[in-house]
Amino acid sequence: MSTEVVARDLDAALAAIDPVEGWLSDCQARRLWEAARRVRAPGRIVEIGSFRGRSTIVLRLAAEQGVEVVAVDPHGGGDRGPREILPDAARGVEDHRAFHSNLERAGVEEGVRHVRRTSHGALDEVAGPVDLLYVDGAHRYAPARADIEEWGARVRPGGTMLVHDTYNAVGVMLAQLRVLFLSSRWRYLGRTRSLSEYRRDELRGRPRALNVVRQLTGIPYFVRNCLIKLAFLARLRPFARALGQPDEDAWPY
Repeated sequence: MSTEVVARDLDAALAAIDPVEGWLSDCQARRLWEAARRVRAPGRIVEIGSFRGRSTIVLRLAAEQGVEVVAVDPHGGGDRGPREILPDAARGVEDHRAFHSNLERAGVEEGVRHVRRTSHGALDEVAGPVDLLYVDGAHRYAPARADIEEWGARVRPGGTMLVHDTYNAVGVMLAQLRVLFLSSRWRYLGRTRSLSEYRRDELRGRPRALNVVRQLTGIPYFVRNCLIKLAFLARLRPFARALGQPDEDAWPY
């Protein structure tokens, strides 16, 4: 497929997700799109945390025919953002309805398998290896670490894992430090804002040490985001703007 055709397809995907609520930026959607494009049939893409379908739509529109796309989200109304951690049944029902409505409107409802369970509970629902794993579930340390460890173990050698809110959410950052920074099997490929990309690979000696150094270069971005959040909480919006946060109403992502 030509570069021009791919660009048009991506533009169409961005247009499809424009009205969908969520925290995936357009530049991050591009990275997700490119990763999904590399998966060949009969491969499998698994998404942990779908919310209202913004990233799900990108993954399905990018993936070629014959690639399975599995969206795992219990839609329990909790872990929806930094200020909506606790479960809320009414919110969960609305999220579930909006998720399927958004997928239907984008024309991808039939091409996505939704597993309405927690990420841990869904492990038994999805059999076999994973070619692309997108982790955007609960951002507290324990569940974030479990998602990376448990689902990451299902990614085949050479496969890809993308993790949202790295170098941003404290819980995800701690899980990243604990599981990924010193890992001998996850090669860091870079990030788009808070979306980090890893490849399942064996690392030893110097390549492993360089992998640690490359990840450490993102620490200043984490510090910057923490300062922006503190500025928001303290109602110091000019300070947040000075740190490069142009949207006074948006949490950094």
